[in-house]
Amino acid sequence: MNVIRGEIEGPLILEPKVFGDARGFFVESYNLERYREAGITAEFVQDNFSFSGRGTLRGMHAQNPSPQGKLVSVWQGEVWDVAVDLRRGSPTFGRWMGVTLSAENKRQFWVPPGFAHGFVVTGEHALFHYKCTALYAPKDEIGFRWDDPAVGIPWPVTAPLLSARDARAPLLRDLPPEKLF
Repeated sequence: MNVIRGEIEGPLILEPKVFGDARGFFVESYNLERYREAGITAEFVQDNFSFSGRGTLRGMHAQNPSPQGKLVSVWQGEVWDVAVDLRRGSPTFGRWMGVTLSAENKRQFWVPPGFAHGFVVTGEHALFHYKCTALYAPKDEIGFRWDDPAVGIPWPVTAPLLSARDARAPLLRDLPPEKLF
């Protein structure tokens, strides 16, 4: 497995080994030993899938307390996936890291606790998988606007399909400090 580290401490891009032939492919999507060697020591307790059409944007989401780390991947289609540092006192607070995840490249993205997460579907559709380190806790949810100019994520869409919650999300600067990490 190839591990790619970015300019922000924490998030990782993972490229699992893919074995393919005329029949299709085989990929090991998770192996405790290999992922620990890569620095992901968290225990995963919940798996989720979402299916979305082109232009759907889900984000920017986190939960605190009970923060979730997420190992995410795409099994059909393609997305632009983003993590934003929400750790108060971090030298990279408010900075983002993004990656294209697709059924073709089979990359995974590790979004550790302390980061907001979001993605937009850039293909016709996307079957998106989340492997989470904490159970979903609706009372702990926080989020901020996908197009917050202070964060400056260069989303590849201008008018995404949003949930009502994401459409009315506050700016990052308006989140209560105690809800940040």
